Amino acid sequence: MLRLRVLSPTAKTEDALAVLRAQPGATHVVVLRGAAVEPAGDVIEADVAREAVDELLGALCALDLDHVGGITLDELDTALSDAADRAEQAAPGDGADAVVWDELLARTGEDSRLTTTFLAFLTIACLLAAVGVVTDSPITVVGAMVVGPEFGPLAALAVGLVLRRFDLAGRAALALLAGFPLAMLITAGGALLGKATGLIGADAMSAADNVDFVYQVGPFSLVVALLAGAAGMLAVTSARSAVLVGVFISVTTVPAAGYVVVAAVLGEWGRSVGSLVQLAVNIVGIVFAAALVLVVRRKSWAPSAANRPLSPG
Repeated sequence: MLRLRVLSPTAKTEDALAVLRAQPGATHVVVLRGAAVEPAGDVIEADVAREAVDELLGALCALDLDHVGGITLDELDTALSDAADRAEQAAPGDGADAVVWDELLARTGEDSRLTTTFLAFLTIACLLAAVGVVTDSPITVVGAMVVGPEFGPLAALAVGLVLRRFDLAGRAALALLAGFPLAMLITAGGALLGKATGLIGADAMSAADNVDFVYQVGPFSLVVALLAGAAGMLAVTSARSAVLVGVFISVTTVPAAGYVVVAAVLGEWGRSVGSLVQLAVNIVGIVFAAALVLVVRRKSWAPSAANRPLSPG
């Protein structure tokens, strides 16, 4: 279940309560009259079954409470209550399959930003990938996959394109188009330093047989990217974040970026181009599959969510 909190102007409180009473998936309704200071008004709280949240948010936003008041959601880990059990049973569908579209927009909106932290993680991941290539260490390459933060902007790009939230898509595209080149440039500096100091030998690439999969593009490269994109978007929309670790490990976006740089520094241009193609195939495949999953799941989407603008910031 999710904990819903609404800041409501006094004039709209009864209408908001009527919406909550009419929703069988809502329970534990509490009203604190005059408790809200900014914006001023009343505070309404309720516990809502996940599968009922999207419809409820649409009704509350139809009252303009997202503009004249405020609406927040928090994950509720434990609810020991017969009323909560009845609410979950009364709500249509299954909570594990429910999509809270406003939550999805907020989450992907946060992950799409080009931040210092995003750039730091992406750079570290590319450097790890470069070390894995030079040392012929698949384990280090897998570590780079896990560290890489690129699925956030990729998922945000898919969400923005499908839901026509072009501000979100633009932010995600900027994070990818600026983040990868910067991380690869820093990795190139590290590779050049390693080559100049003798840490990276001229024959380092020829001995890297265990990580050849990074630059060898084939039909299964696209298949894996499509499956990973679909699994990743299912994990994001169903709030099953543990699945994302497997998604990170399955695709070679960051390793391909690191391989491009090391191969170029060592003059292995064929492998460098192959890695670049691998990177492009993975990015396109992930975004396409993630968007396809969203299109399929959108059939049960409450129309009110489609018309609400993405919250700024």
